[in-house]
Amino acid sequence: MLKKVYASSVFGVEASTVTVEVNVDSGIGYHLVGLPDNAIKESNFRIAAALQNNGYKIPGKKIIINMSPADLRKEGSAYDLTLAIGILVATKQIQAENLDDFLIMGELSLDGNLQPIRGALPIAIKAKEEGFKGFILPVQNAKEAAIVDDLEVFGVENIKQVIDYFDTGEALEQTIIDTKKEFEKNLDFPEFDFSDVKGQESIKRCMEIAAAGGHNIILIGPPGAGKTMLAKRLPSILPPMTIHEALETTKIHSVVGRVKANAGIMAQRPFRSPHHTISNVALVGGGSYPQPGEISLSHNGVLFLDELPEFKREVLEVMRQPLEDREVTISRAKFTVTYPSSFMLVASMNPSPSGYFNDPGAPVTSSPAEMQRYLSKVSGPLLDRIDIHIEVTPVPFEKLSEERKGESSVEIRKRVTKARDLQTKRFEDSEVVHYNAQMNTKQIRKHCVLDEASKGLLKTAMERLNLSARAYDRILKVSRTIADLENHEEISGSHISEAIQYRSLDREGWLG
Repeated sequence: MLKKVYASSVFGVEASTVTVEVNVDSGIGYHLVGLPDNAIKESNFRIAAALQNNGYKIPGKKIIINMSPADLRKEGSAYDLTLAIGILVATKQIQAENLDDFLIMGELSLDGNLQPIRGALPIAIKAKEEGFKGFILPVQNAKEAAIVDDLEVFGVENIKQVIDYFDTGEALEQTIIDTKKEFEKNLDFPEFDFSDVKGQESIKRCMEIAAAGGHNIILIGPPGAGKTMLAKRLPSILPPMTIHEALETTKIHSVVGRVKANAGIMAQRPFRSPHHTISNVALVGGGSYPQPGEISLSHNGVLFLDELPEFKREVLEVMRQPLEDREVTISRAKFTVTYPSSFMLVASMNPSPSGYFNDPGAPVTSSPAEMQRYLSKVSGPLLDRIDIHIEVTPVPFEKLSEERKGESSVEIRKRVTKARDLQTKRFEDSEVVHYNAQMNTKQIRKHCVLDEASKGLLKTAMERLNLSARAYDRILKVSRTIADLENHEEISGSHISEAIQYRSLDREGWLG
């Protein structure tokens, strides 16, 4: 007897429907075909134990299982439940009249309990597109899949519940969530707040500008100046995610199994801080069967690279293209996969190996040659892609001992959101540009028009600092954001002057 059961395979951040065909014939043998990986090939042992512990069995007949399309590689243990139900129906141990209406996935424990799977959200989206009535999956992933409207999602704990549902009609509890309500409920602020930071008013101003325009930023300063403390608080002043951004972000985290168990949509912007020993594949994504890297897990959020020169140079260089394109394409001989990577890069670094720069009172100093060698670990083209360079100086005792709290993240976020709203309106006709940092050359020329005085100021800065064409564009983008924060339609000389100040590493004495 031949029976078909439906599952799904995640490829990149999209899912493809997989038809599992189970054929039972006279003879003995268990044959699994259709490019399964080792985890799927081992599933017969898990299925046999799970069925036996729940009063069923794999009969001694010739069972041939084909996972179609046969030329698409399948991986992971999420097909256990699909295969088990297919075997039970094909061997007539249970009846299932409405099996074709459902997409079924889940990893089996030996006692029949279900373990969570990866990619529940993109699978649910595909199930809705393909016209399936419902999706049966482990209860830990039910909220994540239930984000998709017009799809019945059933979270189950044990294979016996699925068997009883199809065989005897015993009802399963449907998971229903109000996506908008769930999203708004989780729009609270992170634990880190800018009111905890003493002093550093000029740096807070920089962080506000960076957040308002989505600009990449690098903080340069000695140990203990507060670089990491400031970076960790940046997500607290970014505008709240839209529903669309939250779905995009949840989808990527779902693919790698990073959505918390029993959690629905991700409402907080991600903040990723990989260690400097990370490999280039782990950073941008890839592998023999590609997975998203840290830059994609930071999509719509912040990627923080602490101690930037300590990262391997080849690792930093692979980031150059994704920083420009806001997506990363990974190509293999048989396929190509693209992951979104629109993130804010926040980097920090010491100005020298000792950590101190031009400080006569410093406990350790470095020679000019040592400093040059240290700073040259970060390439010029990468620094060109960072809009704001700012020096962070240590906070004096008087500021540290102050009882008065600084401005809270809530207040700063209001100004940032107001500036972003202006940008959203400005770029409402564009599908790919949503804020100033994403502007291309054509849009810069349109929205960053300068008067003669501002042009002269910028020309002088370009000649004295020997800035590249890309740095010129960065200054214009940052000045546009400064003008937006002040609700000015035109960019003035003061906006240009402030933007030029935020190119510390272009000035003489840093990179030679």
